[in-house]
Amino acid sequence: MFLVMRSLLVLFASVSGYLIIYQIVGNQLAYIGLVSGLLIAVLALIFEDRVKRAPLRIVMGGAIGLIIGLIVANLLTYPLMLNNENIYLELSAYLLANCVIGYLGLSIGMKKGDEFDGSAFITHFKEGRHQDRQAGNDGAPRQHDAAKGGLIVDTSVIIDGRIAEVCETGFLDGRLIVPQFVLQELQYIADSPDPIKRARGKRGLDVLKTIQANKKVEVSISDKDYHDIREVDSKLVALARETNGRILTNDANLHKVAELRGVQVLNINKLATAMKPVVLPGEIMNILVLKEGKEHNQGVGYLEDGTMVVIDNARDHLGKMIDVSITSVLQTTGGRMIFSKVRDESKRQVYQ
Repeated sequence: MFLVMRSLLVLFASVSGYLIIYQIVGNQLAYIGLVSGLLIAVLALIFEDRVKRAPLRIVMGGAIGLIIGLIVANLLTYPLMLNNENIYLELSAYLLANCVIGYLGLSIGMKKGDEFDGSAFITHFKEGRHQDRQAGNDGAPRQHDAAKGGLIVDTSVIIDGRIAEVCETGFLDGRLIVPQFVLQELQYIADSPDPIKRARGKRGLDVLKTIQANKKVEVSISDKDYHDIREVDSKLVALARETNGRILTNDANLHKVAELRGVQVLNINKLATAMKPVVLPGEIMNILVLKEGKEHNQGVGYLEDGTMVVIDNARDHLGKMIDVSITSVLQTTGGRMIFSKVRDESKRQVYQ
């Protein structure tokens, strides 16, 4: 049935083209209308196939652009069509203007339609209504921070999972934006033949579902994409620059690149480091010695946040809770390391 409809379209367009040219110039050049109608029908079928695969916003933008382009073309050629001295020249100019300007309108409309972010428009509309309601209640509208276009979430921070707990605390303000290309990367990882990557991808999807169910944060999916950019990190930076948003990540390389491009970054790893308890030299701590250290007679323990504590002269206390005295704290790219020694024998308390 679908093939029959396409065949009828080609036949109708060809016959219509033939009859139109026949009425204008006679039988001599009527075949030109036949060929033109056939080509137009073929181009229409090709365009239809592409439109089926394009998002709705691109289709709408292209349609609006095409209509505007054809209106402009007809306005430009209308004075020429009033002159009947050379009908071939007039017809050629009319067809050329409609094709060129119509194509430009279609192309520009599709491009601008692809750049249109419907979710941002809806959010802006909701914020405007919310602001109006607040103005009606207290007489003075509250000002929204226009510089904050939302928090654009990176794939790494979703897979990491800690973002769900941070959202639950209510510390994150603004709107969480999950780009469509980040979802595609998550799905790609979840479908990976590697069981480790597959587990990470599924974990990321579960974390994202948890965040969406959280009433304390607003999560929106952005369809905005950059087809001329291949890397997801570069797309995130481009989206943040365009929307004046901030990137939420724990990727150190993305953090550096984004800051070089003038984009503000919230790094979960830096937040975790900042939240670690402050330890000063000379402070006394109670540590469980878990294993031997690399150096002679050393022991190693860990704080609750995972910080490694190296203990001198603690090899004989493996598996025991002992009091240690902090000697120094070393900050490295991988985190903090605390160096200590077993507390003075006369003051030390050993717990079995």
